[in-house]
Amino acid sequence: MTLFSLARKNIARNLSQYFIYIASMVFSIIIYFTFVTLKYSDAVAEQTASSQKLGSLMSGAAVILIFFVAIFIAYSNSFFMKKRKKEVALYALLGVRNRQIGFMLFFENLLLGLVSLVVGILLGFLCSKGFMTILIYLMGYDVIAPFTFSGSAALNTSIVFLIIFLVTSFQGYRLIYQFKLIDLFHASKKGEAAPKPSMIVAFLGIFLIVIGYWLAMQDLFTSKVWEKIGFLMTALIILTTVIAGTFLLFHSVTGFVLAVIKKNEKWLWKGLHLMTVSQLLYRIRGNARTLTVIAVLSATTVTAGGAVYGLYYNANDQVMTVDPNTFMYQQTDAKSDHQVTAVLPDTKYDENVEALSITFNTKELSEESAFDNSDKKIYTVIDERTYNKLADVQGKEALHVNHGKAVILDIGYDKRFSPEYKDKTIRTENNTAITFQSFKTQTVLNAKTAGIAVVVSNDQFKSLQKEGEALNYRAIGVDQASVDLSEKISKQIPEEALFSSAPQDFQASIESVGSLLFIGSFLGLVFLAATGSIIYFKVLTEAEEDKSQYNMLHKMGVNAKEMRKSIASQVFVIFFVPLAVGLLHSAVALKAFSGLLMMNLAKPVLIWMIAYTIIYGLYYILTVASYNRIITQNNKTEG
Repeated sequence: MTLFSLARKNIARNLSQYFIYIASMVFSIIIYFTFVTLKYSDAVAEQTASSQKLGSLMSGAAVILIFFVAIFIAYSNSFFMKKRKKEVALYALLGVRNRQIGFMLFFENLLLGLVSLVVGILLGFLCSKGFMTILIYLMGYDVIAPFTFSGSAALNTSIVFLIIFLVTSFQGYRLIYQFKLIDLFHASKKGEAAPKPSMIVAFLGIFLIVIGYWLAMQDLFTSKVWEKIGFLMTALIILTTVIAGTFLLFHSVTGFVLAVIKKNEKWLWKGLHLMTVSQLLYRIRGNARTLTVIAVLSATTVTAGGAVYGLYYNANDQVMTVDPNTFMYQQTDAKSDHQVTAVLPDTKYDENVEALSITFNTKELSEESAFDNSDKKIYTVIDERTYNKLADVQGKEALHVNHGKAVILDIGYDKRFSPEYKDKTIRTENNTAITFQSFKTQTVLNAKTAGIAVVVSNDQFKSLQKEGEALNYRAIGVDQASVDLSEKISKQIPEEALFSSAPQDFQASIESVGSLLFIGSFLGLVFLAATGSIIYFKVLTEAEEDKSQYNMLHKMGVNAKEMRKSIASQVFVIFFVPLAVGLLHSAVALKAFSGLLMMNLAKPVLIWMIAYTIIYGLYYILTVASYNRIITQNNKTEG
């Protein structure tokens, strides 16, 4: 029997244990192959206006994926090697040479990789049409993508993953040379010594996390701390304190809580609570490094995915804020207006808007503005009657403006940088004073066409007509307008008309954010699959070590229900404690992100977190079922 055939038989015999590992690798290969295929795809390039930018995004995502998958495969491989140490020792004891054992492990790992690579590329090809269609849909296009097989993508994927598999296979080859024979036999009995609970370490872990949270919640633009320390250094401090605090949290805080629970003797001696708490006490604190990695990975995945999904979710609202009218342009001649009317379908409204372009002395405002120190600004001025007419057809509240007063419509208002408009006075070049009675963060004129608008009383508007340039706008509302209609209209009017289109702006926004959402979602799924797999491998490795303990309980008369309950409790804590910490980290990060963008991300972030938790929960169910199967089979075998 050759070493290669022996490796093949080992894989076949342990296929059920390798399944999650192979499935995670196959999924990673599918995603990488898809990204590279999309990069080379002519179909995507033909349909999207930003194909070059998309190609760059796909390349960047592929690099991140390579880096992560390499770490994941190496990490997972180390678990399997630990489990195989006793088997390796047995081969050595039977007289098989170290070199032959090393080559057997090398071939075994390489064969797993090759099988995963072939299956991944084939499934990637079959799934490519669906993935392309999802991408194009997220980018706002209604097109069904064709089946495409890219030879360049397949070659790229094969080279990258073959290198990764060769490196990890060499890791298996070196195993036999790294340990003494006695160490290999007792590898399963070795573990990290669980440290004693330390109140000081527990408080230090919580303190570090609080420091990281506090820094993250400081405003990036106005915080004195960020200004003094610097952006990069502050971000590094946040990462360091949160990661270090998370490690100490699992190392001592969680262990300290379990130690306190263990003192409750009345509860402890019910069922298998004593065994459950004792094993958790050892495993959570003994595996603090792994749980920290899982918590940080979960936080990173949820934060990145939640942020991008939040932007995607709010894209329409953002466009409606900037473009309350479906189409708007500055009227230049009657001929252009007739041509536009000819291509227009039925409209909700079609209003001619009289406005003034007036230069104001804004020294009083510039003193309070963080970024704009100019003393003069040009505003578009409309009267109260015009505002209320447009507000009525747009479903906004009516406005009343006192004589000599004004209301400014500033959709970019940010209390951190914008001036306090209320009771501030601006003056025309003829020294006519207008005082703001209030401000609104919504407008009735498209910002790209009209800029920042100022609403004055009807009488005030008439008196200002001598001081400004008269402008005539056309504001159009259309139900379910398309980009094609927008392009038809834009061809009928000159460039100086400053045409603005809600469908075009929405398409540009959704195309950019949609591609990010696609990449973020699938990278997040890979990270989630890898995270769940790491815990799965670790828990099942521990299940092999626990077989004798549960068999002893079985012989003592403990029923299967009690053992299943104990297993479910232990695995639940191992799975969901790092998840809870990761979700808490991401909630703080996304709160800071939403404050930075002045955007409400609560609903989309909650949806993203729930979806992540549900998929993560499926790994928990699978792990508990596998753990129970190992224990049950061992109890039947051992009696």
